[in-house]
Amino acid sequence: MTDLEEAASADHRDGGEVLIVTGMSGAGRSTVADALEDLGWYVVDNLPPQMLRPLLDLTELAAGALPRVAVVVDVRGRDLFVDLPEVTRALQRSRRQVRTMFLDASDDVLVRRFEAVRRPHPLQGDGTILDGILLERERLAIVRESADVLIDTSGFNIHQLATRVIELFSAEDAARHTVTVMSFGFKYGLPPDADLVADMRFLPNPFWNDELRALTGEDEAVRDYVLAQDGASDFLDSYAAALEPVLAGYQRENKGHSVVAVGCTGGKHRSVAMARELAARLSALPGVAVRVKHRDLGRE
Repeated sequence: MTDLEEAASADHRDGGEVLIVTGMSGAGRSTVADALEDLGWYVVDNLPPQMLRPLLDLTELAAGALPRVAVVVDVRGRDLFVDLPEVTRALQRSRRQVRTMFLDASDDVLVRRFEAVRRPHPLQGDGTILDGILLERERLAIVRESADVLIDTSGFNIHQLATRVIELFSAEDAARHTVTVMSFGFKYGLPPDADLVADMRFLPNPFWNDELRALTGEDEAVRDYVLAQDGASDFLDSYAAALEPVLAGYQRENKGHSVVAVGCTGGKHRSVAMARELAARLSALPGVAVRVKHRDLGRE
């Protein structure tokens, strides 16, 4: 039994999923790594195959804190890369769920990509870019043949490739976009990170009601007062409907987070009540996770 096989058969705790990302240089490994990281994977780039087992041993010691690990392995590892098939087979005998993703693209597309970034192919040496591509394709033939997931990126831009990765590796019930609905007071300034801003100063201000002045939009009395005003419910219905295609578009474009700011004069009554109601409506949208933040609540 080889050292690799002995390591694989050792008594390890059950681990999570492991994805080995490899493939042709210029086929999109960096884009895939970024997309996986956005999905919550722990990503390690340019790791020699021989270091896979020690890395996974360390992640198992994290006691479930790193359930999904993605490792980018490629010809930048030079002579060490030739051991990848043997290492992968050994890992697959362990208790970890190990899969290999191979990224490919046509030769002419790869040539254009290298020319666009004005960088040499890592294997071209004194030859041409195409010489390097052909040599790499020869070295990777056995890895490509045994890959669990094969993606041809010839017709993809970086956004389309990221979308494909998200489709493959997102949990079925996972949110594709997180929106923060933030209440604020205009007198304290606009939130600098707001993507969209709505102004609630078209509604009567509960501040001028002696019974409501000391309360906030989180209190039921203020909420009922604000929602009973003309135009409040119509605004909420219309604005939520208007945001639906925007948030769906954010998901298609892989924009992971946005801030919808809802303002009133002091950020205490109207904006707080309306932000909560808007968030409740947006939470029903598919693929959207909603958080509520009251930026200026509690200020004097």
